[in-house]
Amino acid sequence: MHDPMPPLNALRAFEVAARHLSLTKAAQELYVTPGALSHQIRGLEELLGLKLFERRVRSIALTRDGARLYPGLRDGFIHIREAVDALGAPSNDRALVISTPPGFTSKWLAPRLYRFSGAHPEIDARVSSSLAKANFVTDGVDVAIRNMPAVHPSDSQLVVEKLVDVAYVPVCSPKLIETLGPFRSPAALKAMPLIHDESLGHRPGMLGWGDWFAAAGVEGVDFSHGLRFTSADHALDATIEGAGVLLTHDVLAYDDLRTGRLAIPFELSLNSERAYSLVHPKRREDPPNLQAFRTWIRREMDALDWDKWRKSHGRPHKLGKMENLR
Repeated sequence: MHDPMPPLNALRAFEVAARHLSLTKAAQELYVTPGALSHQIRGLEELLGLKLFERRVRSIALTRDGARLYPGLRDGFIHIREAVDALGAPSNDRALVISTPPGFTSKWLAPRLYRFSGAHPEIDARVSSSLAKANFVTDGVDVAIRNMPAVHPSDSQLVVEKLVDVAYVPVCSPKLIETLGPFRSPAALKAMPLIHDESLGHRPGMLGWGDWFAAAGVEGVDFSHGLRFTSADHALDATIEGAGVLLTHDVLAYDDLRTGRLAIPFELSLNSERAYSLVHPKRREDPPNLQAFRTWIRREMDALDWDKWRKSHGRPHKLGKMENLR
């Protein structure tokens, strides 16, 4: 004979808190106060006779028992959502909601998305720009593109397909070179205004100017100054206007390099351990809208011939050359 099931509200409170690892964010999603949410979780812990969270000063973490419980509850609530959706509630079968980072949206996806719409007029593509993890259960997102570790742990509920590796290159406006003259060595950048893109903070595999100068063998660089942006597209826009030199993802700078709005002053690029990947829930069969988008974006990526382009490093717009760097 099975023991009685814990209250569904308490299980839901635990699942949301475990997903966010934040009582505040979980309470906001469930439209309750953090105190009420905490009360539900404590009641569940007392009922199970287990401690599910470690309470820290400004955060929470799953205990071993909490980590064992979470995957099953997460999967269960996903199945509940899919079961409700399968009832045929009114929905827009034409819509495809795509969640992408703002910089990727502005600098890569938006200039190309008209081709997807032209090839698939029956699909209403809707782009939601966000750096946060996509919630496929509550946010109405069908597919997401994220900058994430290139080697990603397997997930029983998500499909993660790598689109393109992320490499870092220094870029600047050709106007800056016209004003100052060609840069003869990497050390010349020490005297230049450096622009910093902090849109992804300090996540694993993210690189910065310190890594680039170290690879170039340049010491004594002051990184405390320069413009700082929390949006990649804003950092690129400032660079185009001649505000300084930016270390950025070559994916995001691709079109501006191709058209000559930006140039790569030196050939040294840094490979990261990250990639832009396509993420969506695992299903028995993917919806036709998702299948069409996945096929289209992979075709767009393949058409760019990244390996050939990276070897040239935007050579038509190259303004200098690095020597003795491997």
